Amino acid sequence: MSLLDTQLGGDRHWSRVGDGYEVTKKQRGLGRATFPIIPFAAMEAIPQDGSYLPAFTMKAPDEIASGTYFERGDVLVGKITPSFENGKQALVQELAAPFGYATTEVIPLHPRSDQHDPRLLFFYLLHPDVRHYVTERMEGSTGRKRVPENVLLDLPIPAIDPKDQLAIADALEAIQRASALEAHCERASWKLKRAAMRELFARGLRGEPQKETEIGTMPENWQARPIVDLCEIQSGGTPRKSVADYWIGEIPWASGKDLKVPTLHDTIDHVSREGAEAGSRIAPTDAVLILVRGMGLAKDLPVAVISRPMAFNQDLKALVSRGEFSGTYIRSAIHCAKDRLLSRIVPSAHGTMTLNLDDIETFRVPCPSDPTEADEIVEILNALDRKIDLHKRKRALLENLFKALLHKLMTGEIRVADLDLSALGKASLEGVAA
Repeated sequence: MSLLDTQLGGDRHWSRVGDGYEVTKKQRGLGRATFPIIPFAAMEAIPQDGSYLPAFTMKAPDEIASGTYFERGDVLVGKITPSFENGKQALVQELAAPFGYATTEVIPLHPRSDQHDPRLLFFYLLHPDVRHYVTERMEGSTGRKRVPENVLLDLPIPAIDPKDQLAIADALEAIQRASALEAHCERASWKLKRAAMRELFARGLRGEPQKETEIGTMPENWQARPIVDLCEIQSGGTPRKSVADYWIGEIPWASGKDLKVPTLHDTIDHVSREGAEAGSRIAPTDAVLILVRGMGLAKDLPVAVISRPMAFNQDLKALVSRGEFSGTYIRSAIHCAKDRLLSRIVPSAHGTMTLNLDDIETFRVPCPSDPTEADEIVEILNALDRKIDLHKRKRALLENLFKALLHKLMTGEIRVADLDLSALGKASLEGVAA
């Protein structure tokens, strides 16, 4: 059942957003020229991750040709598609001037009195049922639809006692802060891993003197070896769609898009062994899948190690280790030097970005003379991967908790007094320490 169809509990009833908020309008007689600089928020500066503040740009008054006036305490709601659907909105809690301007594609909502906590409206607008309700009422041509102001003002919202508003907003804010901390720790862990890879592949673990090579600095006893020397390179394909039995089976089949999801094995397609053998090859466990064709190559080089046998399409190549180094080491060595490989990408005849087989085969990566050193490097990188995964899973749990509590606290199914969120504060301190 949608939130907006729910029977509210206790002393609550349905109200309108417009009963507690109004669209902010510029004060009559207010001149921009009297202020040396004014905060400005373009659409790209409006967050969509649940954080409050936009990334303001300070501008001189004559640099602002047009914009939407707003004040401290306003909720800025992105009104154009897909900004609204994506959750682009901000809450202006801090402002370096008495007012600011934002893109014309936002609606600023200001509380009519101190009886309304704008944080609660900010969180309420993140509820998927609310987003869906408003999205259905957007107006305009396809691709340029916008949320009318009256739709936001007429949006049903539970009428909640001011003290309860404060308590609910505090609880939801605590979860959001904990989630933001996990996101920060995840990004920091990624930075740490990238820095560790640079050091490990340049210096190794044995304290050897370094040497300069055609691919950069590496330990003296290491070698720059081509991928074809380390791996057998397999090509993929697509089983015929007309043979239904090919697409009923237990073997996962990966396409280019599947390398971009957080977990490769979330792939939705599976094929039979006959289908895999007819249209593709089955890469073994520990093979490295690398994207070699697709527009995604213009920005990144998706590379993944598979943990079970998998078929794959023609947009991918499988690098199967010849046994000297693990797939994880080969993946890490490629990832660390991916800018060199990305520089070899060229548009195909049809404009699609392509990485040629010869470029992969001849691509050189740093390799230690002792394979056990490579295994030790992999262990270090795996430990960092586990740290990244831990923060990722914590953030996912907090996001699910936020969604569940937002619904139940707004409807009155759960009261803030019944919650114990003290563990969030402890988790925050542990996250900072980590």
